[in-house]
Amino acid sequence: MDSLRQQWADGKSTLGGWLAIPDTVTAEAATRCGFDYVCVDMQHGLADYHHMVGMVQAIELAGGVPIARAPWNEPGVIGRILDAGAHGIVVPMVNSPAEAEAVVRSCRYAPLGSRSVGPIVAGMRRSGYPEWAAATIATIPMIESVEAVARIDDILAVPGIDAVYVGPADLSVSLGLPPGNNDDRSEFTEALLTIVAACTRAGVVPGIHATGALAARRLEQGFRMITVAGDLLAMRTKMAEEIAIARGAQQGASTDRSIY
Repeated sequence: MDSLRQQWADGKSTLGGWLAIPDTVTAEAATRCGFDYVCVDMQHGLADYHHMVGMVQAIELAGGVPIARAPWNEPGVIGRILDAGAHGIVVPMVNSPAEAEAVVRSCRYAPLGSRSVGPIVAGMRRSGYPEWAAATIATIPMIESVEAVARIDDILAVPGIDAVYVGPADLSVSLGLPPGNNDDRSEFTEALLTIVAACTRAGVVPGIHATGALAARRLEQGFRMITVAGDLLAMRTKMAEEIAIARGAQQGASTDRSIY
């Protein structure tokens, strides 16, 4: 599958999956569902560095595009994630141009950045890895606060940003709203449209955490990187649905005397 940056350059809107469960089988199974990218969540998900290494391998094995959300804007951690083979990094809580510059420096080799050279796993998979990384690695700061929205044009002016990614829960809390998607509130919708408009001006891809049901709305709003499903939530939702169906059938069997 083409890299995220190539898909975006081709004008494609990308739909992704999100992994909170620290397991390689789950990572491979999710990838084989056909997502345009699959993200290992090391911030709020349960994967640590050791888990992430195997999950990125599983995503690659299944023919997917593995990216990861770093736990924080810290260069050592970001560098290790990339050295393990991730094709892109989502970095939380980027609220200023200086913090955005730090993200870019952590993701890029000199002269554009300060990432240390030593792709111990990633380098095994591709000859000429530094050149591949320069053309492929997606640098994705998160925009998830009132401060970040207010400074969005300055943040997007930082060279080397490929996309930004909206965290609806933190953005909502920053706006004084309950965590989650608050599409019925004008301040939430206005913040999203402000981000998309700024991305359009800057030539940066707008991304957001969403659901399958919200995907059409987000695409209409102009988002081009949309996470539509997560492993843990999908598992819980489907299992709850199945047990509800089973209990309903069980209850019906015990009360419908016509079956005897």
